Amino acid sequence: MNHIDPRLRERFLSGMSHAACTVNVVTTDGPGGRAGVTVSAMSSVSADMPQPTLLVCVHHLSPAARAILANGVFCVNVLRDDQSYISDSFAGRYKTADGDKFSCADWTVEKTGSPRVVDPLVAFDCRLINSHQVGTHHVLLGAVEHVFSAGSGSPLIYANRAYGTALRVDNYRTPEPSSAETLKVGAFHTFGPYLLPEVLERLARAGRVGDIRLREGDQRQIMEALRAGEIEVALLYDFELGDDIAVERLGYVEPYVLLPEGHPLAELKAIPAADLIGEPLILLDAPPSGDYFLSIFQQQDLIPKIGLRTRSFEMVRGMVGHGLGYSLLATKPASNMTYDGRALVTRPLEGEAPVSYVSIVRRPQTRLSDVAQAFIDECRDFFRTGASEGLF
Repeated sequence: MNHIDPRLRERFLSGMSHAACTVNVVTTDGPGGRAGVTVSAMSSVSADMPQPTLLVCVHHLSPAARAILANGVFCVNVLRDDQSYISDSFAGRYKTADGDKFSCADWTVEKTGSPRVVDPLVAFDCRLINSHQVGTHHVLLGAVEHVFSAGSGSPLIYANRAYGTALRVDNYRTPEPSSAETLKVGAFHTFGPYLLPEVLERLARAGRVGDIRLREGDQRQIMEALRAGEIEVALLYDFELGDDIAVERLGYVEPYVLLPEGHPLAELKAIPAADLIGEPLILLDAPPSGDYFLSIFQQQDLIPKIGLRTRSFEMVRGMVGHGLGYSLLATKPASNMTYDGRALVTRPLEGEAPVSYVSIVRRPQTRLSDVAQAFIDECRDFFRTGASEGLF
């Protein structure tokens, strides 16, 4: 057996982590059973054949590898940037309630009989024409019989051991300093509605802003727009923003427990995290919120029971209002009612919990437009004068 140099292996893995790849779920069905697995190793081989060919690499211990070899067919589902939950399910990072990975999405059947996500970015339905085991992986060559394309959307990318999405290089543009009244601003989607309307109203009353180009989304989406030059400034949580970003903290938020009215734990003035782990957690799973809320349990060596995940702030509140579980949130709406009129109760967490900082972020060494600077000044004043009290 050839000796494996552990240092070279580690350098190789570290180097490959910087190679951006699409995230793909490879599925199969047939006599060998239905199976699927998340892979990043997928590539075109040749289009100039009677049938185009591609390859995927699957670990030899994966049940999907055995099923593909037995069935002789597979479908490569290239995921969109809002489908990371499908990747997590087939990678084993997220367990569905019934234990079936395929429960995480809606499926249809391709020509070969392989399952296809109903709405991937693109999918390649293939018949296996050759396979080789190289080290720990099967290299599977497939002849493409059918291609499904959504026609729009962005691919889910994996690089630097994290999900991302693709941006066109020619979208990058440096804002030109001027007195133009077009404000290009981004905001994290959960707390943006509690801060932006008042700040923009102040700017409008002062005659400082005309056209507004607003980008809302999770942390990753706003950071991509900022780096691409689509926005000048953004309001985000100060959490893993990177060294290439200028950050100014405005204020902090503390997590709290959200419960349906009448829940037994609502009788407590403050709730220990340990009292929550037997209840289903409705997790706000919009980056970076999901990791932040789970870290509250991790720092106490607790494992919460995740009932549902959603990226929607109001969906979390609605689920809690209907008694499907509790949640941890940071932003507090003025109303304690859900969209459909269910009453909610908030209680502080007992003991210390990590705080999150609401921050103004921008690209450093870039001169801001006058209206962007005015926006920053109003955000500072919003927190300095206490206008944020009750919301943050």
